Amino acid sequence: MREDKLSVLSMRFSVEIIRLTQWLQSKREYIISNQIGRSGTSIGANIREAQYAHSKHDFIAKLQIALKEANETGYWLDLLQQTAYLSDEEHKRLSHACGEIRVLLIHSINTAKSNLERNHQN
Repeated sequence: MREDKLSVLSMRFSVEIIRLTQWLQSKREYIISNQIGRSGTSIGANIREAQYAHSKHDFIAKLQIALKEANETGYWLDLLQQTAYLSDEEHKRLSHACGEIRVLLIHSINTAKSNLERNHQN
């Protein structure tokens, strides 16, 4: 199993999201808890799936799904801050981690697309 930065960060982020959902459920907040739990852990799951993609196109598609899930998770984090479930400090910490993953995903997607285009030209 490859332990690249994106895989490590997404696993750590998933653990943080699971802890957040457990805390939210202890406060009887189930709707957002379920939403952020699904999107926040889906990021790493799709990154893991991409590692065993059938093709370069499949690899890119899995990373694009992970990016969409990261963007959705950012929305839920913002909503949790706006509804006072997350402090500004906690929101900033989790949003920064999610943003770092998004940046790495965008870079990985762009690199994979560029490599794919180069291979088609040769």
